[in-house]
Amino acid sequence: MHIVQQILFLVLIVAATVLFLRKVREIRRNINLGKDESFKDNPGARWKNVVLLAFGQKKMFKRMTPAILHFFVYAGFVIINVEILEIILDGIFGTHRMFAPYIGGLYNILIGFFEILAALVLISCAIFLVRRNVLKLKRLNQGELNGWPKTDANAILVTEIVLMGLLLTMNAADVNLQQLHSEHYFNTGSPFWVSGWIAPLFSGMSESSLIGLERVCWWLHIVGILAFLNYLPYSKHLHIVLAFPNAYYAKLVPQGKMQNMPDIQNEVLYMMEPDKAPTDLDPSAAPPRFGAKDVQDLSWKNLMDAYSCTECGRCTAVCPANITGKKLSPRKIMMDTRDRMEEMGKNID
Repeated sequence: MHIVQQILFLVLIVAATVLFLRKVREIRRNINLGKDESFKDNPGARWKNVVLLAFGQKKMFKRMTPAILHFFVYAGFVIINVEILEIILDGIFGTHRMFAPYIGGLYNILIGFFEILAALVLISCAIFLVRRNVLKLKRLNQGELNGWPKTDANAILVTEIVLMGLLLTMNAADVNLQQLHSEHYFNTGSPFWVSGWIAPLFSGMSESSLIGLERVCWWLHIVGILAFLNYLPYSKHLHIVLAFPNAYYAKLVPQGKMQNMPDIQNEVLYMMEPDKAPTDLDPSAAPPRFGAKDVQDLSWKNLMDAYSCTECGRCTAVCPANITGKKLSPRKIMMDTRDRMEEMGKNID
């Protein structure tokens, strides 16, 4: 029976990985529709950006409440993946808690830490759902988010809650099985920090029922994670992955600094001082093109920005035009740019 599960697990892992990489290639192709732009300067400052902006979530802490909640979710996503590594190896080799015999008491500490993070993720996601759907924060309930964007945000939050719930339930069943000295369930020595409190809820179940509960939660948890992985490229939550390259390739010049466009400078100069206007211009030549008509007029970094957009609405919330009642929304521009890239990519296919 174990060998069948291992084969099924391997097929699942390979299929999920292939599908994910295929979509990643499509996104890379879409980003490369943009114009070339070089970011080879000052790698030290760029790695500093990765540490502060991507890992450290520096920009989030301008608003403390969502920042702390988001940090819990982010830290949980990154750190709990260490346990996912063990789950994947267990699935491939047919083992259970592969790392436990090798690191002894440290294993319980690590799992306990992961469980605390899981509980914090669960609570934070529940609060985020309330903020979106009960408190209805203005920037999270504007017209441009109707339909898929709102559904996407809620779906991810619910998925996170379910995944963390499955993890804790799986561990709680495992604690009971360890106490029953069930075969295949390595005794880690003491209950885990969070699931140990949940374990008594299942203490009256038979050994076979506990094994069934633990296995169902194990499979649903890993299948859910693989499904989540393949959902990411279609979701605004792709920023979880793209935050790192996006932070590295961020502009290092002061915010608000703009490069002058020579063609526009010259037009203004010729208006102010007509005698400096060239007289040998070809009248049949096409006039210079300003602005962006389509995604090809943007740089690849601009297009990566669109894929990295979290749709949080902070840009729109401080946009002077939007504040005065105009329909201009920087968030909507980013969302539409991303949609246009996807549309052009499908046409290429």
